[in-house]
Amino acid sequence: MNPNKGPGQARCVMVLGTTSGAGKSWLATALCRWYARQGRKVAPFKAQNMSNNARVVAGGEIGSAQYFQALAARAEPDVRMNPLLLKPERDTHSQVVLMGQVDDALSALPWRGRSERVWPRIAQALDALRADHEVVVIEGAGSPAEINLMASDIVNLRVARHADARCLLVTDIDRGGAFAHLYGTWALMPEDDRARLAGFVLNKFRGDAALLAPAPQQLQELTGVPTVATLPMWWQHGLPEEDGVFDDRSVSAGEVTRTIAVIAYPRISNLDEFQPLKNIAGVRLRWARSPADVAGADWIILPGSKHTSSDLAWLRSQGLDRAVAAHAARGGGVLGVCGGLQMLGEALIDPHGVDGNGPGLGLLPLVTVFAPDKTVRHREAAFGALTGPWAALSGLAVRGYEIHHGRTAEHAAMAAAGERAIAVMPDELAWQNGTGNVLGLYLHGLFEDAGVLRALFGIAARSLDTVFDGLADHIDSHFDAGVLRSLIQ
Repeated sequence: MNPNKGPGQARCVMVLGTTSGAGKSWLATALCRWYARQGRKVAPFKAQNMSNNARVVAGGEIGSAQYFQALAARAEPDVRMNPLLLKPERDTHSQVVLMGQVDDALSALPWRGRSERVWPRIAQALDALRADHEVVVIEGAGSPAEINLMASDIVNLRVARHADARCLLVTDIDRGGAFAHLYGTWALMPEDDRARLAGFVLNKFRGDAALLAPAPQQLQELTGVPTVATLPMWWQHGLPEEDGVFDDRSVSAGEVTRTIAVIAYPRISNLDEFQPLKNIAGVRLRWARSPADVAGADWIILPGSKHTSSDLAWLRSQGLDRAVAAHAARGGGVLGVCGGLQMLGEALIDPHGVDGNGPGLGLLPLVTVFAPDKTVRHREAAFGALTGPWAALSGLAVRGYEIHHGRTAEHAAMAAAGERAIAVMPDELAWQNGTGNVLGLYLHGLFEDAGVLRALFGIAARSLDTVFDGLADHIDSHFDAGVLRSLIQ
């Protein structure tokens, strides 16, 4: 730590947004790397995250955005960085993860009833990070001007006050109405909190920034807050999307040599693990929500799901079950990851009311039985002998992580009749069908393993370090001179 600062006195920079999707996570990640490159000891923090994209860290699981922000900060990710994680299972219910662990009692509470229960733990986590670091980069959620939520706020202005943070307010100018969003957010914030705003940031701008005049100056005259950066539109920065979906504008340029369709069911989880595929020239990822979306694909991926049975029912309602089965029957590659693996089996059995019962897709002779206990752990394992489109992975040792309820095993009656799933990893981690084109595994992060990318594509995607440095370079080039340093002085 800086010897001139006592315990708990880390400087805090907070990124607030006018809306969800304004660019808070992206900017916070860039700030983490920028300050780390100044020789500072940096940590990220987000009090409460709502996302089905999670990573295994010391102490349990946190939102993926804070995991990547920790890596950008060159810090070891831990549960203090995202003390409260809400994982939506239905439109009106989320699994609550407090300090890395599922809390069933909090999950059962009404949403507004949780705030005072969890605030002491949130404040404690933030204080601990401040004691251990020189700079803490804090990400808000949604907008700090949601006046219907201010009384129970535990993620925006209450955090800013507790941390004595200097704040940036970012808006997505590509949506239109950016100056109204900035002014309206400022106007609805309490007067004392407005004083924390050190600058406005315009994100995703197309064109010549000089054409914005005189709006930034007029906005400063109205609010006293300067516009400190105009960040150009940048589709191919390489950072995984936190909760959004990618499109062709964010795919690497060049001739398409392989098309991969990812089934985008409503409770899709851990979609960020497919970002490395987006960074490979010639690979096109296509989100699939209808049979037409998987037509012509080389591979179909069934990703993770926070609620496997309902997502499987949705898949059937769209006719995607038949499309996946037809693709597999033609010998096309099918990959199921975690919840996707569970869907590929014969049945889902839920004796404890964890997820739900239902028939599987029948592409692997497996049965999943859900259990109350949640498996959350890092894993390293080696593939055995594989055939078909996955043969290049044979013998390869890979690293990843597990986040799932339940256990998957062979269907006993089918195995007795001679129809066996081929175990291609130890400890019931992965199976393949007899013809080799269908592979299911519990291990998340397969495409984040450099050895896997070399084996399957003969190429490596950009490293995360390269991506983080690119983000830091980007803000260094487009923020007004001296602003980033002034935020921590």
